Amino acid sequence: MSDDSTEMLAAMRRRLSESPLWPFALALYARPDVEAACLRLQDDAGVDVCELLWRCWLLHHGAIPEHGSETGLVEVRRWQREVTAPLRRLRRELKATAAERDGVARLRETLKRAELEAEREALARLEALAMTGPLRPLDESDPAPQELLSNALQLQKKAHLSTLKRLVMRLDPPRRPR
Repeated sequence: MSDDSTEMLAAMRRRLSESPLWPFALALYARPDVEAACLRLQDDAGVDVCELLWRCWLLHHGAIPEHGSETGLVEVRRWQREVTAPLRRLRRELKATAAERDGVARLRETLKRAELEAEREALARLEALAMTGPLRPLDESDPAPQELLSNALQLQKKAHLSTLKRLVMRLDPPRRPR
C-alpha cells in the first residue's frame, strides 16, 4: 500500500469515526419511504437491514468494503440470525395477542426494545469492522450506489431493485475521497 493510499484510508476512517453509524442509521431510517423500503427488502428479499444501513453509511462517506470484509460480516450475520431474528419473530408473533392482553403487550414491548438493542449491537459490530477491516475509497469508475448495493446484497428481482432505488434516492450523495 502506498503512502498516499494509507493516508487516504486513515482520513476515511477518521471521517467515519466522526460520524458514527448509529445516529446515521436512525436519521436515514426516519427519512420518508426509507423504513418501508428497508422492511420490504428485509421481508421479501431477506436483506439484513443493519448491513444495508452500514453499506449506505460507508457509501455516504465515499467508502466501500473490500472482499476481505466477508469474515467480519459472517460474524455479524450470525448475530443477526441467532439473536436479532428470533426476537423479531417472537415480537411479530405476539402482535395479535398483544392487542387483547395487557401482559402480552408489555412482553411484546420488552421484545421490541431487546430487538432494537440487538440491532444496535449489530451496527456497533459493523462500525468496528469499518474501522479495522479492509475498505477502499469510492472511485469514479465504481458503479452508481444502487448498483453497488444491489450487487453486495445480491438483489436481482425487479421489485427488489425498485425498492432499493427508492431507498437510494433518499441518500445524500456519496462524499468522494479528499
